[in-house]
Amino acid sequence: MAEANQLFKEFKIQSVSEFFRRNAAMLGYTGKIRSLTTVIHEAVTNSLDACEEAGILPYVRVEIEELGREHYKVIVEDNGPGIPEKYITHVFGKMLAGTKAHRNIQSRGQQGIGISGAVMFAQITSGKATRVITSTGDDRIIEAWVKIDVDRNEGKIVKKEKHPNPKGWRGTRIELEVKNVRYVRSKQGIYWYLKLTAIANPHAHIELIEPDGKLIVFPRSSEDIPEPPVEMKPHPRGVLTDDVYRMAKKTRRSSVKRFLVGEFSRISDKKIDELVEYIAALRLIKTEDDKNVQEQLYERLMKGEVKAVLRSFKGYTKVVKQVAKLMDKPPEKLSWHEAEEIVEAFRYMKFLAPPTHGLRPIGEENIEKGLTNILKPEFVTAVTRSPKVYSGGIPFQVEVGLAYGGEIPGGFELLRYANRVPLLFDAGSCVTTLAARSVDWRRYKVDDLDRAPLVLMINVISVHVPYTGTGKQSIANVEEIQNEIRLAIMDAARRLQTYLSGKHRRLHQAKRRRTFEKYVPEIAKALSVLTGEPEEEVKNYFLSYIEGHFAAKEAGGAEEVSENA
Repeated sequence: MAEANQLFKEFKIQSVSEFFRRNAAMLGYTGKIRSLTTVIHEAVTNSLDACEEAGILPYVRVEIEELGREHYKVIVEDNGPGIPEKYITHVFGKMLAGTKAHRNIQSRGQQGIGISGAVMFAQITSGKATRVITSTGDDRIIEAWVKIDVDRNEGKIVKKEKHPNPKGWRGTRIELEVKNVRYVRSKQGIYWYLKLTAIANPHAHIELIEPDGKLIVFPRSSEDIPEPPVEMKPHPRGVLTDDVYRMAKKTRRSSVKRFLVGEFSRISDKKIDELVEYIAALRLIKTEDDKNVQEQLYERLMKGEVKAVLRSFKGYTKVVKQVAKLMDKPPEKLSWHEAEEIVEAFRYMKFLAPPTHGLRPIGEENIEKGLTNILKPEFVTAVTRSPKVYSGGIPFQVEVGLAYGGEIPGGFELLRYANRVPLLFDAGSCVTTLAARSVDWRRYKVDDLDRAPLVLMINVISVHVPYTGTGKQSIANVEEIQNEIRLAIMDAARRLQTYLSGKHRRLHQAKRRRTFEKYVPEIAKALSVLTGEPEEEVKNYFLSYIEGHFAAKEAGGAEEVSENA
């Protein structure tokens, strides 16, 4: 006993903030370049989300000011809806808090860690508070300096001032000081991150002021504000026992039946009757002593033969009535075991795929605008696949953009996105990389992919993107997602193949035409001697004939390309 008491003298409860302070690498703060990019990423995604939810065309300004060796001030300003004063400490100082983490909704940030993680990183590297200037457009501007109390996982304002707002300014500006980071113009740096953000968000105007004072502008190429995402009810095939149990404790519905119908998608009164039968059948199957018979009954249940399974047991109607009573009890009295029975029955039942009205893709037209505006290619195309589900009930959608030639330098470039957010790191383990490399590009007239002037953009959207870690830089290799990415790539690649076939045909015809024209002067001279016709007239006749012949060829080729497309 004495030894145990001595051992537990050091026992301490660690707050969420304290955990991430000691494990900042889990949030993406690893390496001097990546850490600075992660700070910008968290601030910019917050700005874009806030603007879109408020129906505002985003204006985002990023400024990097060098204060010393590996010491910078980072400033990010937006024209969003602003932050009410009472929420400032929650937004910037509390981990796992936000407007999206508890909702089944598509968003760039999903964990409620992002911007508070950036504030903490600034605090532990420079010791400075983060300066926040914000206004909701009313008569005052709030200026606050925020720090995080890591022991309590709370934000605290160390200084606050209020200023008049005669011009009605609305938005948010944050200033963070960070040390042990480095600004470079690499493909893992801030410039590249903002460039990729501009491609996937053509409705946003983004500016960057680099440490040397150079201003870079990524102007918007679309005036269409994406519709705000819609919260989606969870699908029965995508929930765990704990989900059902916790939701039942919080619901205001009067019965388990009304709770299931009201708070899950694809569950109707008719489905509840079916659910009762499946739960009853599962209870009865578990009373069967013969394991072989039991397995056979499970297989029949999986095939949907629930009524036949029930009838194979005497007195099954009594069990059905018992389960029916479960549906009438108050949800808050639902036991763990009963929630477990409900979820188990869900796995045997057949449901319609979840609704996908809450997903907000970029759209083929906007992808093409973004790629054209930033990359200036000679050919561009985009594919938005129909929504699908993974893990039985989580909706997702895949988009692909493909740009070729023009001002694109040689060398294949893969641009990875999740919910419009660029993924710059951990590419090797990402399902997008695996899918892109699994395609046989030679079938689409791209003989040497690594040298081709080709940019492939992949955007995966979902209410729950299956990231491989809290740094949110790599998407897990989920089979359904990989298959959809491959199909989208191949669809876009076929269009590129048609374009390249036409281009090669035109180049071949132009080469033949130059060859014929090369010999026209000699032929005209010889025929003039033989026929007595003026040499210039013979020459013009053949040039006109060649021009008409190849014009007809080009028209036929264009018609063929059009039909193929």
